[in-house]
Amino acid sequence: MFISFEGIDGSGKSTQARLLAEALRKEGLDVVLTREPGGSTGAEEIRALVLQGEPDRWSPHTELLLFTAARRDHMERVITPALTAGKVVICDRFADSTRMYQGLSRGDIRALVDRLHDMMIGREPDLTFLIDIDPAVGLARAKGRQGHEERFEDFGLDLQKKMRAGFVDLSHLFPDRFRTINGGRSPEEVAADVLRYTQDMAADLKKAP
Repeated sequence: MFISFEGIDGSGKSTQARLLAEALRKEGLDVVLTREPGGSTGAEEIRALVLQGEPDRWSPHTELLLFTAARRDHMERVITPALTAGKVVICDRFADSTRMYQGLSRGDIRALVDRLHDMMIGREPDLTFLIDIDPAVGLARAKGRQGHEERFEDFGLDLQKKMRAGFVDLSHLFPDRFRTINGGRSPEEVAADVLRYTQDMAADLKKAP
């Protein structure tokens, strides 16, 4: 099974991806925890290009090509081999983030994002958790990390508000795949909800030959 976590910056999705991986490993499952952009050597190199520097460093179209190149390498080297081997893959962000950050926020190129995804990736997660949080709270959390990968946070609160609305719309567009979780609570409370949604899946995987 292929599980992704989505949400605005500072939503806590990275923490929840890690906690779910730990919980499923305790259930006896073989889990690969990865992230985007990144997850493979080549994709991590592209990550440094797209997440660092000034906000206007790349155009939306260039960003889209860079993210897609990183995702293709990630799929070839990490995700597809793990799924073929029967492992559970948990990914911190996937194509839905590109649909939002490049397709919606930086230019009206959503249709182009989907066409390129169909051509070069051709795979959606089996289950996507949207960790939903107030944009102001999420941005404050993200800026409080004081890291080097703050290029998108530097676009400000308006972008986070637009992204939050976009993710909610996306969850309505793909209701069979998305599960929306209230991220404005303690990490433990959020993790409990996430695990409840995955327990049946974990049980089915343990029964598989």
